[in-house]
Amino acid sequence: MAIIEVEELTKIFNGDIRAVDGISFKVEEGELLGFLGPNGAGKTTTLNMLSTLLKPTSGSAIVNGHDILENPDAVRRSIGFVFQDPTLDTELTGRENLDFHGRIYGLKRKVRVERIKEMLEIVQLEDRADDLVKTYSGGMKRRLEIARGLLHYPKVLFLDEPTLGLDPQTRRAIWEHIQRLNEDEKVTIILTTHYTEEADYLCNRIQIIDFGKLVAVGTPNDLKSRLEGDIVSLVFKDPAHLMKIHPLFKGKDWVSSAIPVAGDGGNAGGMSRMMEIMRRIARGRGGMGGMGGLAGMGAGGGHGGGGIRIPKRYKEMIAKAMSSKGGLSAMMKAGAKQLNLLVDDGGHRIPEIVKIVDGAGVELESVELHKPTLDDVFLATTGRSIRDERGSFTETIRRRRITRSARGMRVRG
Repeated sequence: MAIIEVEELTKIFNGDIRAVDGISFKVEEGELLGFLGPNGAGKTTTLNMLSTLLKPTSGSAIVNGHDILENPDAVRRSIGFVFQDPTLDTELTGRENLDFHGRIYGLKRKVRVERIKEMLEIVQLEDRADDLVKTYSGGMKRRLEIARGLLHYPKVLFLDEPTLGLDPQTRRAIWEHIQRLNEDEKVTIILTTHYTEEADYLCNRIQIIDFGKLVAVGTPNDLKSRLEGDIVSLVFKDPAHLMKIHPLFKGKDWVSSAIPVAGDGGNAGGMSRMMEIMRRIARGRGGMGGMGGLAGMGAGGGHGGGGIRIPKRYKEMIAKAMSSKGGLSAMMKAGAKQLNLLVDDGGHRIPEIVKIVDGAGVELESVELHKPTLDDVFLATTGRSIRDERGSFTETIRRRRITRSARGMRVRG
């Protein structure tokens, strides 16, 4: 039975920033669903609409049988929300934070006391319940926020980047708490994350979201099984070498795909962003008339496919690349030092791969063989690595703009 039903949900900010672009999906009761995507992909905006913090531009959503527009109060009573940024009162104790939340939701004193005790036991904070929150570690604060989100018996719990900024050991502990809540408490959970290992470990089903659109949906194993074979990653010392090698593998019948991966330089995220702009323009999206639309991109222009605002420095780089021979190809591969080959029987293919590289007079920095991961699925689906996008300056600015707009557009009720 579906506890959440979403149809063509869309959110546009400032008339041109399409944060969420007509997504549709269902969440079954008791499911642990993950939204996987980079910063600025639309994950938080989607949760904000489902929780009635933001009014959608168009589309609809039903949460626990209640329409998010027609009955927002009932939706809020049905959900718990653990926000990406800390929202605890650090001058209160853990118990006082929970008590305050219970009062807001109208829990009677007896119920409130019993529920607080139960939640503190679940997140293993009984011995620190009466200490000020400002003395808690980052992991303890996160566990307290999860307890607070569950205090009023919600049917659905939204977790927005629940382990962001935590060390690996604490992150694993939080994963175990989330998993136990889902399995033992039977709480339906939707979490957002840009950690592929987190989505792989926790989620029954994953929805990969990119530039506001759902681009792939399935269980972790289903998504990984779509890439049949092994991944052989070749890292070159010089990006120009990748450009030389790439065509040599595209014609091999035992190579299913050969995908360049942007390097780890500071402009990796920006370059990935520019590559996506080029792809959208090449497909004729955004009312620019395909590649011909580039001719009209002067200093006063600024918008590309799908509602993307093109920064001036990208427009200049695009114009320069398009004026040269093979400009589009060069733009798509710029900055890449790694080539991922999806091959059958990778262990036996490595000697042949190395022989091809040596024959071209190219020097390799490293060769790695592994089974497909969710990182590889994201790369194959979107054309870039999710890890390159995490630190993208452009996406950080985009997220801040969306957040500022959201604060002035929250639904009252």
